[in-house]
Amino acid sequence: MGGLLQILLALFISVLGALYLLGSFRRRRAGEPPLDKGPIPWFGHVLEFRKDTAKFLQRMTEKHGDIFTVQLGGFYFHFITDPLSFGSVVKEAKTKLDFTKFAEQLVARVFGYHGIENEHKVLQASSTKHLMGDGLVVMTQAMMYNLQNLMLHSVGSGDGNQWQESGLFAFSYNIVFRAGYLALFGNEPLKSTETLEKAKEADRQHSDELFKEFRKYDQLFPNLAYGVLGPSEKMEAERLKRLFWDMLSVRKMRNRDNISGWVRDQQQERDEKGMQEFMQDRYMFLLLWASQGNTGPAAFWLLLYLMKNPEAMSAVKKEVEENLREAKQEVKRGGPLIDLTRDMLLKTPILDSAVEETLRLTAAPVLTRAVIQDMTINMANGQEYKIREGDRVAIFPYIAVQVNPEVYPDPYTFKYDRFLAPDGSKKTDFYKGGKKLKYYNMPWGAGTTMCPGRFFATNELKQFVFLMLSYFDFELKNQNDEIPSIDIRRWGFGSMQPTKDIQFRYRLRF
Repeated sequence: MGGLLQILLALFISVLGALYLLGSFRRRRAGEPPLDKGPIPWFGHVLEFRKDTAKFLQRMTEKHGDIFTVQLGGFYFHFITDPLSFGSVVKEAKTKLDFTKFAEQLVARVFGYHGIENEHKVLQASSTKHLMGDGLVVMTQAMMYNLQNLMLHSVGSGDGNQWQESGLFAFSYNIVFRAGYLALFGNEPLKSTETLEKAKEADRQHSDELFKEFRKYDQLFPNLAYGVLGPSEKMEAERLKRLFWDMLSVRKMRNRDNISGWVRDQQQERDEKGMQEFMQDRYMFLLLWASQGNTGPAAFWLLLYLMKNPEAMSAVKKEVEENLREAKQEVKRGGPLIDLTRDMLLKTPILDSAVEETLRLTAAPVLTRAVIQDMTINMANGQEYKIREGDRVAIFPYIAVQVNPEVYPDPYTFKYDRFLAPDGSKKTDFYKGGKKLKYYNMPWGAGTTMCPGRFFATNELKQFVFLMLSYFDFELKNQNDEIPSIDIRRWGFGSMQPTKDIQFRYRLRF
C-alpha cells in the first residue's frame, strides 16, 4: 500500500512539474500587461497565430488594447500595437532587449548555421562598407551588368520582339533574384568559357537552375521556420540545404569572378576566426536567402500596382524618361544599353514613393526581441508595464501602423504619391491621435536591427522597373484580373507573396 502511495505521489509531482513547464501556472502579476494564455497548455494561441497572424493580433488588440501578452509555443510574447510606443522597444538597450538570441535560434533551425561572436556587428560593418555609400556605387553597377545580361541579351537580334507570356510573379522574382545573386556571388570565370558571351550564357543558365531550386526551398520556408514540416517535406528541405551548401560552397566561390566585397569580406572574417569551411558554406546560403528572398516578390507587387494604376504608370514612366534625358542617355535601336548609376537612382522621388507605398502594403515582418532581464515598458500614454526575463517582446507594424486607417486613409488602396510632399520631396509627416509618428512605415525593421541591405534592395527594384519601362512593351493578359490576395501563411517573414500568379505578356521593343 505504501509503495502505491509513493508511486501516485511521484506521478502527481511529475504532472505538477509538467504543468509548470507548460506554463499552466503563470498568472498575471500587478503591473504586467493583460495575459491571454490560449486554449492549449504550452502551445497557447500558436495555431490561431500561425493560421492568420494579422487577424489574430487584430482580435487581441480589440480585446486587450495596445499591449498584451500571449503564449506561443512555450514562450510568452508581449505585443505592442501602438505605433507611438514603438520607440520603447526600438531604442531599448541590448542588455535588456536583444534581437540576436532570437535570430540565432531561427537561423540554426532553418539554415543549420551556428555563428561567430558578434555576428550582427560583423554583418553590419560589411553592409555599411559595401551596400551603402561608395560601396553601393559598385554594387549598383554590378546589378546593372547582370540585369542587362538577363533581360537585354537579345536586344537588336529580333529574337525578343514576339509577344511572350508568363506569370508576372514568376517573371519578376526570377529576374531580380538571379541578377542579385550574380551581383553578390559573382560570375562564371571567363577563363572557363573562352569568350565573354559564353560566360554570360553560362551565367544565365546557372542562375536559372539555382532559382528553380531556391523556389522549392522558399515555398517550404514558413513551415520550416515554425518547425512543422511533414516527413517528406523534411527530407526535401534537407536535400535542398545540402544542394545549396554545395552550390554556394567556399570551394566553388573561389573559382568565380566578380564576387562582391560584401560576400568576400564576410567569408574571410569567418575564416580568420577559425570557422570550419562547411559552416561557412551554410552561411553563404543564409546570405543568399537574406539578400534575395524578399526583393523579387516586392518587384512583382510594384510592377503589378503600376500596371493596375494608369496614372501611376504614366507618372513613373515620365520620371524615368526625364531621368534618362538629364543623364544624356537614350534608348534607341542600335544604340548602347542604358547604364543606371546610383546617382541617377537618387533622382526618382515619384518612383521612390511608389516603392514605399508598395512596401507599406506588402511587407509584413514581425520584429521580435528576447527579454534579457526584468524590465519596464513605457507606453506613449504614460502607462508602464513590467516584463519578465525570458519572455519575448514583439511588434507587427503591418496591422499597427501600415494599414491603420487613422494613419493612412483608405489604407488598402495603392496611392503612388502617398509618400510625396506637395513640393515633390519625400513626405514623412504621418499622425496618429494628432501626434506625429516616428515609425510610420517599417518594411525594413527599425533601430540597430534595420535591414542593412535596404539601399541595395531598393536599387534592385528601381533598376528592374527602369529597364522594364525603357525596353519592353508589357500588359496584363486580362486587364480585368484582380490583384491577388496575400498568402497569409507568410505573415512575419518580410515581403509577402500572392496566393496566385497573374498572367501578363511582354516583348522587347526592338
